[in-house]
Amino acid sequence: MTDITDLERNLEDRRDQESAQDTSGPDTEHNESKPAEKGSVISSYAGAVPHNIEAEQQLLGALLTNNDVFDKIASIIAPEHFYDPVHKDIFEKAAERISKNMLASPVTLKAYMEDHEGLRELGGPSYLAKLAASAISTYAVRDYAQLIYDLFLRRQLIELGNEIAGSAASGSDIRDPSEQIVAAEQRLYNLAEQGKGESGFTSFLSAVTKAVLNANAAYERGGGMAGIETKLIDLDKKMGGLHPSDLIILAGRPSMGKTSLATNIAFNIAKAYKKGQLPDGRQGAVEGGVVGFYSLEMSAEQLAARILAEASEISSHKIRQGDMTEEEFRRFVDAAKTLESCPLYIDDTPSIPISQLAARARRLQRTHGLDLLIVDYLQLVRGTSRTEGNRVQEIGEISMGLKAIAKELNIPVIALSQLSRTVESRDDKRPQLSDLRESGSIEQDADVVMFVYRGEYYKEREKPDDDNLEAMEKWMADMERLHAKAEVILGKQRHGPIGTIELSFEAEFTRFGNLAREQQGYSDY
Repeated sequence: MTDITDLERNLEDRRDQESAQDTSGPDTEHNESKPAEKGSVISSYAGAVPHNIEAEQQLLGALLTNNDVFDKIASIIAPEHFYDPVHKDIFEKAAERISKNMLASPVTLKAYMEDHEGLRELGGPSYLAKLAASAISTYAVRDYAQLIYDLFLRRQLIELGNEIAGSAASGSDIRDPSEQIVAAEQRLYNLAEQGKGESGFTSFLSAVTKAVLNANAAYERGGGMAGIETKLIDLDKKMGGLHPSDLIILAGRPSMGKTSLATNIAFNIAKAYKKGQLPDGRQGAVEGGVVGFYSLEMSAEQLAARILAEASEISSHKIRQGDMTEEEFRRFVDAAKTLESCPLYIDDTPSIPISQLAARARRLQRTHGLDLLIVDYLQLVRGTSRTEGNRVQEIGEISMGLKAIAKELNIPVIALSQLSRTVESRDDKRPQLSDLRESGSIEQDADVVMFVYRGEYYKEREKPDDDNLEAMEKWMADMERLHAKAEVILGKQRHGPIGTIELSFEAEFTRFGNLAREQQGYSDY
């Protein structure tokens, strides 16, 4: 795209060519009140701000002479991007008429702006005719619009810098410096992301090409896996892996193993990470992926200890107590050395707002890459101030925010969620979609909803009296059947089947795995 320097040069050339023909352009009188020369861009900040009056005038002239150019620039600039307030009002009024399929020209706008005080200072309605007379060619309008937008961003940066400096120098700001830094960082990210969400329509050809690339990736893997493999074979077969832009809700009652399953998936994917060239030519994860893990309930150290317990096959209890033999401790250290290069990044900031969560995810993707985001758990994320006090609306805002992150960053997002106590009052404790806590929007926004259920946990609490031999025998048989097993229930899958997947569960290492089944030709992972 043409940069600002090239456009400045073009504007200077055009001014030199036209100055011999007409010295009474619409900007002569106007620019006398401005701190900059006609056509110049103020790039150093010494009381003035970056702007280009001539670019604004010529763009407006093109719009007033040919309303069709509006479609070319509407996705780039808005009224607030103009430096001159008169130009802002002219563009706003013209855009309003064009959007209603009405003509916007110097003649039609005259009736609406005759009494405009700022326009009167520039010569009144005749200024609109002068704008039209100085119109640029339609092929250049996008470049001029981009120039005006870039200058607007520079002004915003200056304003933000002044606010940051003023806030840091002010004794009336009660926030500590770390809070001021977070607020400034958030505003910078908001400024950087302006305009990125408005991608508009995509041609069917472009969408089909992406679909073919995804199918080709699955075909080349040989296993029909288009998404990221979790290494839990039955789960991968049912879901086809974890797919970009999907919001996956992993829900369950306390002690079912939600966090354990999430850490197992994170560990499996990070451990398998390999970087290479993707089918579309970009560099990225050809196997496994970079994982971001928001641990809002446990500290980063506790989460790391869980992962090390799984990797070293030493119980979490022994690790916490320090009750390890020399051989076990050596195994623990070796596992830590093996995993230190795993691309698994943990953020244990408690009660993080959804806006800050999104900003940090964007930063991680820019700096280290990001292929999977896990949030443990959804109910511990905070919404914005406008939903404060209404828990249902707040949870709805959070679930919508997580889905927006998945789409924007083009990654799968796994969000853990609590279930209501309704489960405990039923004879069959297996959860269902109606048990999702606090908001139906979770079910609505999610592409996949899966529940963790361990029958052994509930059966253990139904132990009969020792003197009831018949009931004891039945209970022991049930316990043997349920021992070290878990179920993942797919309650919703937007692009695939629902059903139940059986997994192994080793409580000692908080590890889920694949059940050994000789008829399927694989053993426990």
